Amino acid sequence: MKKKIFAALLVAVMAFTLAACGNQEPSSDPQTGGSSAGTEQQGQVSDGAAGVDGEIRTTGPNGEQGVNANTIQLTDAQKDEIKAGGYKVAIVMHYGGNDWATAQINGIKDTCAELGMEVIAVTDANFSAEQQVSDIETVLALDPDVIISIPVDATASADAYMQASKAGVKIVFMDNVAAGMTAGQDYVSCVSADGYGNGCVAAELIGEKLGGEGEVAMVYYDADFFATNLRDQGFKDTMAAKFPNIKIVSEQGFTDENGCNEQADAILTQYPNIDGIYASWDIPMEGVLSSVRAAGLEGQIALATIDLGNNMALEIAKGAVLGVGAQLPYDQGVAETKLAALSLLGEETPAFVVCPALRVETANVCEAYETVYHIDAPDWLTEAAQ
Repeated sequence: MKKKIFAALLVAVMAFTLAACGNQEPSSDPQTGGSSAGTEQQGQVSDGAAGVDGEIRTTGPNGEQGVNANTIQLTDAQKDEIKAGGYKVAIVMHYGGNDWATAQINGIKDTCAELGMEVIAVTDANFSAEQQVSDIETVLALDPDVIISIPVDATASADAYMQASKAGVKIVFMDNVAAGMTAGQDYVSCVSADGYGNGCVAAELIGEKLGGEGEVAMVYYDADFFATNLRDQGFKDTMAAKFPNIKIVSEQGFTDENGCNEQADAILTQYPNIDGIYASWDIPMEGVLSSVRAAGLEGQIALATIDLGNNMALEIAKGAVLGVGAQLPYDQGVAETKLAALSLLGEETPAFVVCPALRVETANVCEAYETVYHIDAPDWLTEAAQ
């Protein structure tokens, strides 16, 4: 399982590698943006401002200070050493059928290819903790050197991850950490989006559109999920700090991301003159937008959310949605793989690594799409943006 560790090498700057892929079509696949339950919420900001210029607004699941993903570096010599190692990587996803997961997997695969690491498995638990435990046991039989994974449930899957760690596997987590595990001891690092900062961005988009005055509503994920809890808190804190004359008059919780037109219907019934609506991520916002359209109010209500899925990118280009605070899932995958490589070489790594929030609106949606997915903006998006 473990490879012989060679002499320590100096770390120097190396830019992230971009990957060229084909155009994608809009999709209605779920996109939770990766999160996991059962972790105390962290991440605060003193002034409620959105994360800009690479500033990290989110602290880790255990209160760790976030380190910017752009600082994770490998030397040419370290890359050569990894290429000579013949290392094997398994990707164990909570869910694989969405734009976020696809981009993150692509980032891992492309970086593994650059470093000569073999991806031996990609599993999809379909949001089942039981299935994910089985997936971990299955990939362990393939003798991986690295597992890159996001827990479906931080507690239910903890024993399986610990078993992998004790077997000598280097574990890098996405967005959240299995319960009871310690960075640098049981796992390498956790790489996350700046969830709090993305919530701040969504609040700024709505607050600026409304000129700092009005009434808004939230459609939030009603579960103890670390990443989405941070987004929602970032939105609320920024509204209170930067737009004190905007009142949040309704907070509608959901557990089914595909049924959020019901929450929006309830908001519009109780507050027919609502000025803005926020949703925890893009799929719920699609339901909100459907309800707003059915009521004949498209363009009259300021809408903002998190995650630049294909469908949401199209709605932003058309002006139906103001914008999003976007995650950088491809860059997360790149950072996760580099952290795993450094760990295999015996290098110390930060416990919590963060990709900064990205503000996306109609004016920059095509450029932002390329930043998020590391491909050219597809024709359907550029045409809509024109």
